[in-house]
Amino acid sequence: MKKLLFLILLIPVLGISQTKNVVNTNRYFPKADKILEFEKALTAHAQKYHTGDWKWRVFEIQSGPDAGGYHVTEGPTSWEASDTRGNLGAVHNTDWNKTVAIYLTDRGSSSYSVFVDSLSTVQLTDYSDKIIINHMYPKVGMFGGVINIVKNLKNVWKASNESVAVYQAINSGEPQIIYVTRLKGGLKELAGGYRKPLPERYNAANGAGSFDTYLADLAKYVESRWSELLFYRADLSSK
Repeated sequence: MKKLLFLILLIPVLGISQTKNVVNTNRYFPKADKILEFEKALTAHAQKYHTGDWKWRVFEIQSGPDAGGYHVTEGPTSWEASDTRGNLGAVHNTDWNKTVAIYLTDRGSSSYSVFVDSLSTVQLTDYSDKIIINHMYPKVGMFGGVINIVKNLKNVWKASNESVAVYQAINSGEPQIIYVTRLKGGLKELAGGYRKPLPERYNAANGAGSFDTYLADLAKYVESRWSELLFYRADLSSK
């Protein structure tokens, strides 16, 4: 009876530890004259070796400093699953090195991030084909202030019916909050008349004069920020 009670009490802990909220992101930059070959090889590799918890979603980066690159997200999965995954094996590595990597430049990046449900207005796997990735870097010691900024932004997103997924970068360079605007309505959501101006929406959601406080908080807590537009490439992704 005691053993059964212990197992029952353990269930919530196990459920939390196995939460699939971890995403691994890699960025690849093919040689200018080998883009078609790269896309063909990447597709074959993804569909053969990256399925289930390791499924790949491939995006083409349309703007920003990484424009022309390919943004590949793997997951979502859990830290525990990642811990026991191990080496993908010689066959996988040989396939990557001999069929895909030969078309790449030396430029690239890799990172891990965790989905933050409490700050998001959309479920992790409720995807869209066009997205805006916003990168926000806190000043040293100001991470809590940036979290509060995002909390207030969430009020605006909810009131404006915006689908935004928020992530925290984990052991991947400078501390970073990433919020991804999923353009469910497509690029028309960027049109000037699609929604009211941000200052008006912000004040309506957080109180009169709050937008001025928002601007002051950005200057106080945020070191830098930038954004980019990406398009999903279903034809290159895992099936």
